[in-house]
Amino acid sequence: MQIFDFFLSVVRHYPPDAARQEFRSLFFDYRANAMNRDAFADLQEIVQGRDRQTFLNSLKRCCYILVNNWETKRESDCVVALVEDFAEFDGRKRSVNKERGRLQGWIQEFIDSQDYEDLRLFAIRHDHHNRLATLGIEHWSKRYTSYLLVPQYADSQNSPEQRQAARQLSHELKDKFKFELAMYTARSQSSVVTQATKHPAAEVVENPTGLGDQVLQLIKRLIVRRGQFSHTNLAHIFLKQTDGVDYETFKDALYNYLIFAVDARDPEDSFHQQLYARLRSLYPKYNDRAVSQGDALILRTCNRLFDLLTTEDGQQPSELFVLLLSQGNPLMLAIMLLKVVLICPSARTHLESRIAVLIRYYMQFPEADCQWVVNFFEIFNITFAIYADQDVQYNLVHYDEIIPNGSDRASKRKSYRIFSQHASNSDRELADGRVDPLEISP
Repeated sequence: MQIFDFFLSVVRHYPPDAARQEFRSLFFDYRANAMNRDAFADLQEIVQGRDRQTFLNSLKRCCYILVNNWETKRESDCVVALVEDFAEFDGRKRSVNKERGRLQGWIQEFIDSQDYEDLRLFAIRHDHHNRLATLGIEHWSKRYTSYLLVPQYADSQNSPEQRQAARQLSHELKDKFKFELAMYTARSQSSVVTQATKHPAAEVVENPTGLGDQVLQLIKRLIVRRGQFSHTNLAHIFLKQTDGVDYETFKDALYNYLIFAVDARDPEDSFHQQLYARLRSLYPKYNDRAVSQGDALILRTCNRLFDLLTTEDGQQPSELFVLLLSQGNPLMLAIMLLKVVLICPSARTHLESRIAVLIRYYMQFPEADCQWVVNFFEIFNITFAIYADQDVQYNLVHYDEIIPNGSDRASKRKSYRIFSQHASNSDRELADGRVDPLEISP
């Protein structure tokens, strides 16, 4: 369409303000000029033909043409400005011109839709002056924007521009969180770090999570398993032992793998019984079929398992999700989800799309009213930051702490520090160990 070619040309060859002005002239004002003549002809045909869906798809794609190019040029403030333009638009004041009034109604429909909510996600990280606070974006869910973006790039019906922009921003936000978590872990308050603050190079790093100091104990619990009982090693063992078995045997082994070495209370409780029954009932016609690594049936099974543990209808939390969290087991659920991803990495996008559904469902509640589920989102986010990509490695380092006792003699106490180390060379401060590891209580 000429509309797409027009905005590709404008955003590449003209300043951002000029591109925004052309966007407003065409869509908001429904006005032709010397530059947009061909694009306006396309738009006029859509409006006169009452082709509402084509208009909405075209409007959305043009937004992401601008967003993608501005992101590439690091003109991020323009993304915020574009969202502000929509926020200031009032489509309820209809024009006396029938065509313009129809178009304004469609724009208002876009503003009231999930598509506009998706667009606003791209402005959050660039809003350095809190210009978007009045638009209702300041919300507890902001911490999980990387997951809210996943359905956009997972949906093949979205335009290539939208999917590319969503994937890139999601990955950037995840990398940013992983880096900030590693830095916070390395430099958080401890007796060692307190003494180190006398050094000019020491600095205080903000906690990127919503868990407060509890995050340190959580990380310790997550990384305490090493050797043959590490989550990664258990996943390798499971895949090796189930390679070539029949599907019915695979499902039994999968259940045992999921509940092995997690904080389970009672294997006879309702959650375990329901999980086992639902897992056993999956795809019974394939029970006698042999499965192996990379089998599409394993991917389907893992995706279905994620549905059972998060949301089955793609709208509300599943019964098993609510049941497990109501028992006070958010870490158990997070580790179960991680263990599935470790045996089937291809299923991760589906899981994160389901997590996005849950976040959107609970967004209607204040944080104080759904703290139990926000706590799960925090634990899930931290668990996957540590294990799912493994580009930052965490280890517990033992040392003897000297404890003064007010006399000439001092006692020793076994303590542990969390040591975070970047797996690449992009951050030498983490990689060469010059950041003091964090002391935590044993």
